[in-house]
Amino acid sequence: MLSRIGSFCYRRRGWVLAAWILIVVVGGTSVGPLLHTVNSANYIRGLEADEGQRALVEGRTHGREFTTVVAGMDRAAPELARALADVRAIPGVHAVGEPYAGDRGTGAAVQVRLVKAGDQGVPLRQAQERLGDLAEERPGVSVRFGGIDLISDDTNAMAQQDMANATMYSLPITLVVLVFVFGGLLAASIPVITAVATIASSFGLMLLATRVLQIDNTVLSVVDLLGLGLSIDYGLLLVARYREELAAGHDRPEAVRRAWATAGRTVLFSALTVAAALSSLLVIQQPRLQTMGAAGIASALLGMLAAVTLVPALLGLFGKRVKPARVRTRPDNGVFAGIARVTQRVPVLVLAGVLLVLAVAGSTLTGLQIRMAGAESVPPGTQSLQVEREVSAHYGFTSNPPLRVVAETGPAELAAWSAAFRDDPGIARIEPPRAEGPGLSSVGILVHGDPQGPAAEQVLDRLRADRPDGVRSWVTGETAGMFDLLDRTSRDLPLAVAVALLAMLVLLFLMTGSVVAPLVAVVLNIVSLAATYGMLVLLFQHGLLSGPLDTLPVSGLSVYLLVTVFAFGFAFAMDYHVFLLARIKEYADRGHDTNTSVRHGLQHSGRLITLAAAVMGIVFACFGASKIGDMEQLGVALLVAVIVDATLVRCLLLPATMTLLGRWNWWAPGRMRRAHERVGLREHERDPLARV
Repeated sequence: MLSRIGSFCYRRRGWVLAAWILIVVVGGTSVGPLLHTVNSANYIRGLEADEGQRALVEGRTHGREFTTVVAGMDRAAPELARALADVRAIPGVHAVGEPYAGDRGTGAAVQVRLVKAGDQGVPLRQAQERLGDLAEERPGVSVRFGGIDLISDDTNAMAQQDMANATMYSLPITLVVLVFVFGGLLAASIPVITAVATIASSFGLMLLATRVLQIDNTVLSVVDLLGLGLSIDYGLLLVARYREELAAGHDRPEAVRRAWATAGRTVLFSALTVAAALSSLLVIQQPRLQTMGAAGIASALLGMLAAVTLVPALLGLFGKRVKPARVRTRPDNGVFAGIARVTQRVPVLVLAGVLLVLAVAGSTLTGLQIRMAGAESVPPGTQSLQVEREVSAHYGFTSNPPLRVVAETGPAELAAWSAAFRDDPGIARIEPPRAEGPGLSSVGILVHGDPQGPAAEQVLDRLRADRPDGVRSWVTGETAGMFDLLDRTSRDLPLAVAVALLAMLVLLFLMTGSVVAPLVAVVLNIVSLAATYGMLVLLFQHGLLSGPLDTLPVSGLSVYLLVTVFAFGFAFAMDYHVFLLARIKEYADRGHDTNTSVRHGLQHSGRLITLAAAVMGIVFACFGASKIGDMEQLGVALLVAVIVDATLVRCLLLPATMTLLGRWNWWAPGRMRRAHERVGLREHERDPLARV
């Protein structure tokens, strides 16, 4: 089937290219509208913290709010009074609070709330401009703005800039690398063009998805990251195999047919295994993870579609300007075959040594701390974050307390209820309750010590055990959100892992006809992931090399990050496993023994896997250079996973394991073997290649 698709797109390249140009144009025009729909509020039904936040946002009479800190001016200064009066008169401003006095002499902090309806951006800018004039009216005065809503704005802006930078830098760097590899600009440009087409089509699809899904910056980053990495790898694999077929003496239409019958099948299986791994996110009852999983699956399948249809059309367009591959050493005489040969001489020693290295790398997992990212994922120099921390420390209030009780009652009733907790040993401060809307009030509560530590969890339990009488109430905030999310994830994670593993086993069985090879793949990937997690703890939680690498240390890794790294790390590991295993299986099907098949397969695919890993590493490194902690950690995690997988696992562990198993690599029970003969997915050339 794939050989026919490749041949058709090669022959009908004009129509195929026209269709993809239309897709790219439509997708490109959707980027602007898509960025305007980005929403950071992904409420999880059934979690009290999220339900409470939803009730607060929907029930309050005002919209967004921000805090202004005026340093060097007393709160009773006439200039400040005039400025606040002017801000109250701005259309779209709901209310301006009375100035708070700080504990450091001069200085004032003011909260400004905007109306709920309409465009809140215009009154926000006007209010900030008027308050900013105070710095010009009196020397020595500075004005800064902050609060949770502005922190969210800054985070979104930095995330979108990080995503744009990662794409802008990774594509030209990748193109330069591919030019050196392929020895020509046109051949090198094909994977890059495929990546651009994939990203554009993914963004167009995401814009349609916003009708039913909430899209945030994390989801957009995943689409960008996955689309870049996979589509470049797929295009690279197909172009490389096409050039090999040309070098073997086949004409161009036949080279396309043969390449798509072999490498095209590998691309198909790779996309399916990536989709299978990401399907694990769909069973976790969290909108952000579910949307991320759906977006990742769509991006992987679109990357596969672009590779198997657009690449042959581009090969037809470029014609003879895409040169055959240079003739290389025979399968048993290259560098990678030599690595396999050494490994096959001492497989037990290699297996034990690599497992020891990975175990040491993963040993730091014992100190893993699980957190919600929160403010730790924002660069500490961000003004909005600095203001939020300053008003909490010196002005006695905060827009984002770790615990907030929301109740369908008035502030006086909520104050009477909260008074019973003033002597609670875990509570540092209870802020004055405030009215949020008709019949809805809230009170912020700060805790001693770590807001996500065991003591904070005990305060959370006590608040939920002794609620305001006779009214609906919710305990929300960062502390409640973290523990609620952890409980939900712990409940859903076993099923998610089972879905990913089962899907992998089924797909690899359909590819190989073996039950042993899929089990080996799963075990090796789990070992690789454990080492990746260990390195994450070392690099971010312990801050190793944070100075030279310019990373943002954190006190713990977020639940979202850990689950996402599992799904995506597993997906990319299987991607390379499929690349290598498919080539080894080709040689085994031609009658070679297992050791010979491993040497030939590693020699012919090892260089390609290394190149693909380098290209993927470029993409991940560019994302790892992000300012936002979540994106930085995800990029670094996947970079580490790719390096470990493409070197230690694929070049050493897999050959050692397959050597020890011998013919058992391809074993399956009789019924399953017969079933594979009927329904197994296979499409490769049966006659030996000229170079074998």
